[in-house]
Amino acid sequence: MSTTICQVMGFLVASLGVAGCVVATAMDTWSTQDLYDNPVTAVFQYQGLWRSCVRQSSGFTECRPYFTILGLPAMFQAVRALMIVGIVLGILGLLVCIFALKCIHIGSMENSAKANMTLTSGIMFIVAGLCAITGVSVFANMLVTNFWMSTANMYQGMQNVQNRYTFGSALFVGWVAGGLALVGGIMMCLACRGLLPEESRYKAVSYHASGRNISYRTGPYKGGSGYEAEAKSRKGAGYEEAPRSEDGRRSYPSKYDYV
Repeated sequence: MSTTICQVMGFLVASLGVAGCVVATAMDTWSTQDLYDNPVTAVFQYQGLWRSCVRQSSGFTECRPYFTILGLPAMFQAVRALMIVGIVLGILGLLVCIFALKCIHIGSMENSAKANMTLTSGIMFIVAGLCAITGVSVFANMLVTNFWMSTANMYQGMQNVQNRYTFGSALFVGWVAGGLALVGGIMMCLACRGLLPEESRYKAVSYHASGRNISYRTGPYKGGSGYEAEAKSRKGAGYEEAPRSEDGRRSYPSKYDYV
């Protein structure tokens, strides 16, 4: 019962993590404009992995996708790749986990096969969670570096050179989603450990029990029943056993008796 609960809880937690990774990747608020020095502005800028947006004070918002791939920074493309890999692994892990659940019976699938599938899905969830956490952390490191570089330029009198950007809501969603996927993968691995000892223990007990019940007995050798049946079949209506003499020997008639 505990193994089933661990599997189901791991599946639900990992599902939330994978869904959060998809939402975080699609969000446009990975970085938002810092309004610390200028809280009242007519234009508010924010950027995502796929496009950058500008929101005016009138409420009109305009988004422009990134039309180039080679022109983007290498770290930015690495973040994209990590998030995509995490989403793909998470979805594959969910598909494998559905068939590995102990409460779902598919044909004559044994517990050993379910244990292997549970371990596989758990490893996929762990890798997906690590990819999401790594991608979000790399993007956050880029923001921190650019933020302090922009701050240094501002102190040098170059205020209009570059706008400062800070953490957006998508980063926090990605961190939480990666953590949930990681926790779900660990729970699936624990569920796999709960399946394997039960099966090995059952095999060990059955093997020793069968070996102890074997007993060998010695006794006199008895002839096969085929000879007795053959001897009985020879005794028919016209068959008469030869008479025995006083010493116990059988006396058979000679050829002179029939003359």
